[in-house]
Amino acid sequence: MLGKKLNVYQWLSLFFLMAGVCLVQWPTGTSVSSKKMLSEGSQIVGLIAVVLTCFSSGFASVYFEKILKETKQSVWIRNIQLGLFGFMFGTLSVYIYDEDCVKLNGVFQGYNKYTWIVIALQAFGGLVIATVMKYADNILKVFATSISIVLSTVISYFWLKDLLPSSVFFAGAALVIGAIFLYTYDPKSVVDPKV
Repeated sequence: MLGKKLNVYQWLSLFFLMAGVCLVQWPTGTSVSSKKMLSEGSQIVGLIAVVLTCFSSGFASVYFEKILKETKQSVWIRNIQLGLFGFMFGTLSVYIYDEDCVKLNGVFQGYNKYTWIVIALQAFGGLVIATVMKYADNILKVFATSISIVLSTVISYFWLKDLLPSSVFFAGAALVIGAIFLYTYDPKSVVDPKV
């Protein structure tokens, strides 16, 4: 869609990135009860849902990048347009599932300062992602997201102290970091020692 071609090292890098993120997010400990709960759902339906989500998310990201780069509209206008669609579907789902609660307690029931902080962070993050996609590309956004997953886990360990990373996490983090360097590797820039 964007006319961009990737070399072999970049495809290999994206594969390593995918494997690394999977390993970083791998569950560390499972008890017997959690294993039983995991087996209650349909694994085929779950796999199909994940694959469809990956393809639709990837298509949406590439299409959004194409729209941002090929039109003269600003990032702000495009975000407002996308936000209006999200607002319409969100409002519709609120009234389908929680109409009685909204009528009784209002739309902002249960909101506190932490809720507003999360809303502000999500809005700011959306603007940052749109800017990255307009002036860089979608693949760099994926790398940034992967690094944020690794950093979130590290912060969870050191600051929140609610996670004990395993060797699987370290292997995944190494794959993510290695994928970043492999993506930018240019075989033409390697100096031939015979010259």
